[in-house]
Formats: sequence, C-alpha cells, structure tokens
Amino acid sequence: MHRLFISDLHLSDQTPSVETGLNNLLTREHGVESLVILGDFFEAWVGDDDNDPFALRVKESLRRVSLAGCEILVCRGNRDFMLGQQFAADIGGTLLADVTAMEVAGAPALVLHGDTLCTDDADYQQFRTLVHSPDWQAEMMEKSIDERRELAQQLRALSIDAASNKPEDIMDVNAVAVAKLMSDHDVATIIHGHTHRPARHHLASGERIVLGDWTAQQGWLLRENGRDLTLEQFKLSQ
Repeated sequence: MHRLFISDLHLSDQTPSVETGLNNLLTREHGVESLVILGDFFEAWVGDDDNDPFALRVKESLRRVSLAGCEILVCRGNRDFMLGQQFAADIGGTLLADVTAMEVAGAPALVLHGDTLCTDDADYQQFRTLVHSPDWQAEMMEKSIDERRELAQQLRALSIDAASNKPEDIMDVNAVAVAKLMSDHDVATIIHGHTHRPARHHLASGERIVLGDWTAQQGWLLRENGRDLTLEQFKLSQ
C-alpha cells in the first residue's frame, strides 16, 4: 500500500498558496493508492450544499484524483465538522467515523482528527458535543448559506479569543486519554492532526504520530509505503 495522510490544511478562499500546494501534491504523487484526510481540511465548512466557487473547485480537484483510481478517506475536524455524506459522494470518497481502525504499515492502527484527545480542555469538549449533535446540525442546515457563513466567522473569532487565554498544555492531547484509546482498541499506533505539533512520539504502548498543519510556504504528510512510515515536510511550491 502506498498511502498519504494529511490534515490541517485549513483551506479557504484566502489561502490560494495552500490550494495550489495541494494540487501540486496531488499531481506529482502518481503512485498513491489512498489519500487519508484527517480533519480541518477546510478552515470552515457550512454544509454540503455550499456552492461557492472555491468549494466547487476543491471538490473537483479531489474528484479527479478519485476518478484516477486513488481512494479518498475523509475525517471531520473541529473546523469542518459539518462535512457530510454528500461531500464524500461528490468527491467519490468515503466519510470516516471520528475514530477509525485500519491497517497501516502492516499493523492495526487508529486514525482520527485528534481533538477528542484534548480532554483537559473541558470548555472545548462541551462545545464539540454541542456542534456534533444531529439536532444542532439540523437546525443549522435550516439557515441560509449566508447565515451559516456569518455564524462560522463568529465561531472562529470566539475560538481564537478563547485559545489566547488558555495554557498551551491544555490544548494538547491528554496522555491518559491516548493510552486508554490505544488500549480500548488494542492498537500500537495512532495517527492524528489537530494540535499542529508534528512529531513521532514513542510510547510504552506504541507510537503516536502527529501530522503537521499547512502554512503558506510548507505542508506536512505521513507517507505509508509498504511497511515504512515517514513523516515528511515539504515546500508547497514543489
């Protein structure tokens, strides 16, 4: 299996260099059989009915990759939690559960966005429970796209303000939560994004691999090639 894992691109109409970098990556990686997107692919997603030219353009880029024979698996993040089955269908991909078990490099592993592991941030976990509830999402989908876009901007501003007043360690994963997740699913590897702290952490129970966020200049990916895993940083202009 030749597979790529990416996360935290935070794509928007205001990040053309990241969009270009994504297209460059998709163009040059000809032999990739599977692309796994672990959340926050978009800076915000207001619903699968979004017909903004930017949204349509990105979906078309992914659909071309899918039609060329590459499997696309997508996990929702804390920015694009409104991604749904229609988005997955539009790109010819599959929407993953919040935590998904799969074989990676010949061994069982878990993939997830990573925000559920930040259990020390009680305020965020309460907010997450709210916005992931079917009732809340159904209520949002009754609003117009413009109303949802305005709400997304408000939520983003509140998030930035809240994060500025929190200690850094609160917004990182909780070691006990990591150990419990790995034990509950009997795996030695978990792969996630969210924290923007790319690294490979060797634990008593196995390994936690953290994907990096994309900036205007560089991106991150985890490459699975057979039984080899490599965490790679690259220039978006490549």
